[in-house]
Amino acid sequence: MAKSIRKIHVQDISIAITSFNENDFICITDMAKAKEGDGRAADIIKNWIRNRTTLEFLGTWEQMHNENFKVVEFDHFRMEAGLPSFTLSAGQWIEKTNAIGIQVNSLTQHPQIKKLDSGNSKKKNS
Repeated sequence: MAKSIRKIHVQDISIAITSFNENDFICITDMAKAKEGDGRAADIIKNWIRNRTTLEFLGTWEQMHNENFKVVEFDHFRMEAGLPSFTLSAGQWIEKTNAIGIQVNSLTQHPQIKKLDSGNSKKKNS
């Protein structure tokens, strides 16, 4: 269960890719930082994730690849998506739907990966 991090360069932007359990995770924060800088990256991601099209894509992916995905919670978000008052963070998406396709800050923050990593005394952050 080794975790490795490598970088790719797209249009002169360095983007981290973390590999864990034969799965690759692309750092969307790196892409958001390239667009508007460090200070606005979180806002860009929140705006992206609250978009109806994004939520439908993420929900479809989760239903195909995650047997523990909470479809009822997803339907609630999908109905709210696009409304001016609707806000959603990646962390809320993960917590409420049990999503596995998006990670926040570190792979060790997801409950399923925490279980796998619980024997380690030191947590690694990316």
